Amino acid sequence: MKLSIAIASENALPSAFVVFRGFEKSIRDVAALGYDGVELALKNAKEINPQVIKSHLEAAGLQVSCISTGQVFAESGLMFTDEDIRKRNKVKEIFKEMIDLATEFCQMLNIGRIRGQIGKAGVEVCEERFMEVIKELCDYAALRNIYLVLEPVNRYEIDFVNSVKEGVALLKKVNHPNLKLMPDVFHMNIEDAKIGEELSRNIKYIRYVHLADSNRLAPGWGHTDFNDIFEHLKKVNYDGWLSVEILPIPEPFAAAKQAIEFLKPFLNASV
Repeated sequence: MKLSIAIASENALPSAFVVFRGFEKSIRDVAALGYDGVELALKNAKEINPQVIKSHLEAAGLQVSCISTGQVFAESGLMFTDEDIRKRNKVKEIFKEMIDLATEFCQMLNIGRIRGQIGKAGVEVCEERFMEVIKELCDYAALRNIYLVLEPVNRYEIDFVNSVKEGVALLKKVNHPNLKLMPDVFHMNIEDAKIGEELSRNIKYIRYVHLADSNRLAPGWGHTDFNDIFEHLKKVNYDGWLSVEILPIPEPFAAAKQAIEFLKPFLNASV
């Protein structure tokens, strides 16, 4: 397993769920702390110069674990399930550009709240709209060896795919090898009865995992049972990325330092 942490540009939205801002300095700080990589939180594919970011990453000895799209939703309000087909087509356009960008760095692009809401349309209509968008994007991603990773998000933030169980059910309906799950243990703490068991039971659908404590602070500063989580992940031989997505409290470097110092012993321990 490898450990990364979420970063964004200096002009990222105030709502951006990242620890560090400003790519060059963030990459240096992340490397100094001993992380293996960074998760890039972007508003659009044109926000970065791939060659410049690559040079910073190479100098620091880091990889990109995933590109996340939370800021796309926050800035534009676009959703896979929008009733307006023109807006759904705009989502496809943006995601195809992000998929193309991902080929420069990694194999994964996340789908968070941008997947949309059920709302008044109802589950059947919501899923129909989602299917129309996701199948086209999965086909596009497959040709470029990119996985789309769907993140279940708790009921207080969205009403469509809250739990890992619901995520698995939707993946089975889509039935595309390039769509996987991206559980976040913060959301799982709200929606899933037993985090470790749920992860291990559904490991064949899981490609990426977000880590935070129960209060969205750095691991070790809440009540999440990380020993249980790591025991289950190791028993099923999970060897993918774990990405720290936490609040930058009390300040970014201190939060990131706490996270890696708390998590490293679990990563290094045998089953």
